[in-house]
Amino acid sequence: MAYPGQPAPGGGFYQGGYGGAPGGPAFPGQAQDPLYGYFAAVAGQDGQIDADELQRCLTQSGIAGAYKPFNVETCRLMISMLDRDLSGTLGFNEFKELWAVVNGWKQHFMSFDSDRSGTVDREELEKALTNMGFRLSPQAVTAITKRYSTRGKITFDDYIACCVKLRALTECFRRRDVSQQGFVNFQYDDFIQCVMSI
Repeated sequence: MAYPGQPAPGGGFYQGGYGGAPGGPAFPGQAQDPLYGYFAAVAGQDGQIDADELQRCLTQSGIAGAYKPFNVETCRLMISMLDRDLSGTLGFNEFKELWAVVNGWKQHFMSFDSDRSGTVDREELEKALTNMGFRLSPQAVTAITKRYSTRGKITFDDYIACCVKLRALTECFRRRDVSQQGFVNFQYDDFIQCVMSI
């Protein structure tokens, strides 16, 4: 069984298992990479970007398009998704990976925002999550909608936060589901660490 976040041949992401992220392209070397300018402009001497810097970088890049820029909490969630050394920051390679995933999610969001309102509703969210390979009950989709919507509508920023959280929780669960049956046993402390690290 494949899980989200595993690079697929050609630079995309597998969409099996519990759900995944639409893929993104592979990038060339740093010197020729057009993303490096956005990254370097905010990274500073340490070559890393934190949540505030990520917000600035993504805003300057225009990745949100006509949608409102990401809030700092969404940027923190995005960093936690790829922050393998738990430094609270991203290096350039992690940033490139994030860029590919966010671009995939943006295209995905736009494909389900059929009226171009800048939001998706519960039914559109359910279709989007199913399309990504998540097998969730109607009750789970309703709970997710309540958490990430305002008056039943989910903005692009909240959609990204939702996708990041689902990806991180799925990865946390997947690491413990060694038999890949969809069931795990958590100790309370392990559960808290998993949830709080996202």
